[in-house]
Amino acid sequence: MKGSHLSPLAWAAALKREWMLYHLGDQRFRFMWDQPPHNEWVAIDCETTGLNVKTDAIISIGAVRILGNRVMTSESLELLVRPEKKHFSADSVRVHRLREQDVAQGITADEAVMKLMHFIGSRPLVGYYLEFDVAMINRVLFPILGMGLPQAKIEISGLYYDYKYQQLPSLVRDSGAIDLRFDSLIKDLGLPLWPAHDALNDALMAALAFLKLKQLKPT
Repeated sequence: MKGSHLSPLAWAAALKREWMLYHLGDQRFRFMWDQPPHNEWVAIDCETTGLNVKTDAIISIGAVRILGNRVMTSESLELLVRPEKKHFSADSVRVHRLREQDVAQGITADEAVMKLMHFIGSRPLVGYYLEFDVAMINRVLFPILGMGLPQAKIEISGLYYDYKYQQLPSLVRDSGAIDLRFDSLIKDLGLPLWPAHDALNDALMAALAFLKLKQLKPT
């Protein structure tokens, strides 16, 4: 950075990056802090045994790369994860349709997250309810790296809300009547609705929604 002419914000970002790399628990994963490839993203989704970040577990991960205006279905990742403890409940099985015996031959959460990190690289992340997925991944990642995923994160429901907010009259805006449910926004965007609560399907639908909302965004 010596001799460079960076803005204060750029300096702060560069210093933060250097600090995080210095404290990185496993230097093999420095690549996640590289400059992201131009016009590339990764859509991700996790299926879990429940919605408690502290006590539930990841049982499947789906991810797909986005390049420009294309969803790269040939460059996808689908992982079954074997929980260390028995977390399965009848309610969770009804949601994701994965039983304990279905993931018994899966890989460990540590292995899955390492594969996912290599798949993502430094690309920004795209997803629906992404904060939850990232929190579940970070719970596995922290003991390995001492920190969480550093990539930029793009929330589909936020993009959709901004798009709908501009389309609706002020009276409707003020009523808070924008339906942010995943199946509702997918249908409203005219996109195919595949069986939900399948990690790869959900990642693919999030990727398609992201591209559609990019096209609809005012220039």
